[in-house]
Amino acid sequence: MEEETAADFTIQKKHQAMLDRLSNRHQNRTTKSTAATSATTTASLLSKFTESKNSIESQLSDTSNLTAATTDPSLIKSHLLNISSSISSLEQLIAENSYILPSYELRFWLKTVSDLKQSLENLNSNLIPKKKFSFKNKPASSPKPETNRTEIPKTETPNQNPLIIRDSPGIRGKENEILTHNFNCSPAGEFTLQNLDSCEVRLIGCVNAIFINNLRNCKVYGGPVVGSILIEGVEDCVFVLASHQIRIHYAKGSDFYLRVRSRPIIEDCGGVRFGPYCLRYEGVEDDLKRAGLEEESGNWSNVDDFKWLRAAQSPNWCVLEENERIGVVELKELGCGN
Repeated sequence: MEEETAADFTIQKKHQAMLDRLSNRHQNRTTKSTAATSATTTASLLSKFTESKNSIESQLSDTSNLTAATTDPSLIKSHLLNISSSISSLEQLIAENSYILPSYELRFWLKTVSDLKQSLENLNSNLIPKKKFSFKNKPASSPKPETNRTEIPKTETPNQNPLIIRDSPGIRGKENEILTHNFNCSPAGEFTLQNLDSCEVRLIGCVNAIFINNLRNCKVYGGPVVGSILIEGVEDCVFVLASHQIRIHYAKGSDFYLRVRSRPIIEDCGGVRFGPYCLRYEGVEDDLKRAGLEEESGNWSNVDDFKWLRAAQSPNWCVLEENERIGVVELKELGCGN
C-alpha cells in the first residue's frame, strides 16, 4: 500500500512538472508574440510618421516655388492652410498612439512637429502678416490721424509663437458672454476657441481636436476630444477638458482639470495648477467611451515641463489641493443652439 502511494506521488509530481513546462512554454510564446506585435505596431507608426513628415517638409520647400509663380494671396493662403492641416493630422497620429510609444520616441516626434510648426509660422508671418486683435470696437467717431492705432488688451500674454488662425469652425472674438456648442447636433472635425475675454464656454459631445488661443479670464468646460488639444496664450482661466494628448504653451495663472491618455505637456508656463476631470452632463460617459477615455489614467498629475530639464520638481506647475478644487461641474439643458 505504501509502495502504491509513493508511486502515485511520483506520477503526480512528474505530471505537475510537465504542466509547469507547458505553462512556461506558453508564457514565453505569448510574451514573444506580444513583443513582436508591439514592435510591428511601432514600426508601422514610424513608417507613417516618416512619410507624413517628409511630405510636409516637401510642401514647405515648395512654398518658395509657389510664391515665385504667383502673387495671388488666396492661393498662398490655401497652400499654407493645407500644410497646417497636414501638421494637424500628424499631431493627431501622435496623440492617438502616444500611450504605446516609448517616451524617448514620443519626445522626438513632438519636437519634430514643433519644428515643422515653427517653419510654417515663419512662412505665415512673412507671407501673410497678421492683424492685431482688439476685444473692443473703436469709437464711431473718426480717430485722430496721429493716434490711429489698433487697440490691444492691456493684459496680453507674451506669445512668441502664436497659433495660425485656422478656418475651422469655432468661437472667436467674444467678450463677457456664455458660449455653447453641442457637437452631437453640429459635428466638427476641429474646433477653435480664439480671442475670448471673460467668457464661459460650454462644449458637449466628441470632437477630433480643439485649438485654444488668446483667452483671458475665461472658463472652458469641454466634453472628450478624440485626438489632441493645443492651448496657447491663456491667462487667469479655468479649463475642464478630456483628451488623448494636451499641450499647453504660454499659460499664466490658470487651472486645468484634465483626463488625458498621455502626460500633459507644458512649455513657457507659470503658475499653472492641475486637478482631475470633473465635468458632468447627460451622455458624458458614452462620449468618454467613444473617445477611448472612459478610464481615469491619473496622468493629469504627471505633467511634463519641456522647459524644465532638472530632476527636481518644476516650479511652473503644481497639483491643486483638494480644498481648492472647483468640484463637479454640471452642464444642463444644453441644446443644439449655439
